[in-house]
Amino acid sequence: MQLQQRNKYLQNTVQTATPGQLLIMLYDGAIRFCRQGIEAIREQRYSDANTSLLRVQDIVSEFVITIDRSNPISENLLHLYEYFNMRLIEANMKKDVEPVEEVLSHLIDLKETWIQAAKQYNQLAAQTSGNTFKQAQSTVI
Repeated sequence: MQLQQRNKYLQNTVQTATPGQLLIMLYDGAIRFCRQGIEAIREQRYSDANTSLLRVQDIVSEFVITIDRSNPISENLLHLYEYFNMRLIEANMKKDVEPVEEVLSHLIDLKETWIQAAKQYNQLAAQTSGNTFKQAQSTVI
């Protein structure tokens, strides 16, 4: 019963989230799966590591699919996301935590950047329309 309630809560959270909040939720998931992958590699649970690293790759692929290609920074982000996927594949093949730790570090930095960007956007939007918008919040501590 508790799992069912949690799933409804998560479904509602995703359905009511702003695009900025959704992006940050994806970063939270990628960060969580990177950490799980690192832990699994260290504990030589390679099947679990594979699952976690594939989930990170899926999220990074989602970033690639949804990127606004008209934005001037989109090309740089695309190259960065391609690099992430290459490093994750390398980590998965070699069962090496170093490439995952590198990707994790970049994901954490990017998440913080997107949080700041969402806050600035929300402040500007509130000033121009007189409304208050929900700020992007992290779901990972």
